[in-house]
Amino acid sequence: MAVKDRDRFSTATRIRLLGEQTAARVYRSQTKRQARRSRLTGRAALLALVMCSLIVALAYPMREYVSQRAEIEDLQREQRQARERVERLRDLKARWQDDAYAEQQIRRRLHYVMPGETGFIVVDPRAAKQSRTDLGAADRPWYSNVWDGVDKADASDR
Repeated sequence: MAVKDRDRFSTATRIRLLGEQTAARVYRSQTKRQARRSRLTGRAALLALVMCSLIVALAYPMREYVSQRAEIEDLQREQRQARERVERLRDLKARWQDDAYAEQQIRRRLHYVMPGETGFIVVDPRAAKQSRTDLGAADRPWYSNVWDGVDKADASDR
């Protein structure tokens, strides 16, 4: 026993025990500190702030870019349609320059006939039914009839 008691009071043993106790205290304090510590560090918070600032700063220009691209596509589509319409009108103008086409259209639209020909007009039965429904127009004031005629003429253009 004397060796064991002497070993207990030796300097090396005391230093070793003191080191083990200190290491245990440090380990316990580190685990407590890690458990309490938030996962969000200062650097991470700064990075999140910078990223949010960039997103907010770029949101409006990106929205404008997208809207301008959509507007450009709409204008290009309108330009294509206008070019197609111009091309159709040029073709129509070239057809009207031909005397045979002009004569055909005059005969069809104005019901002209050449000397010696007999002209016939075929009446559409649906048109006759429509004119019978307009017989009630005589009972109305004249300005109502005029206004209805303007409406019908406007509707036929569509």
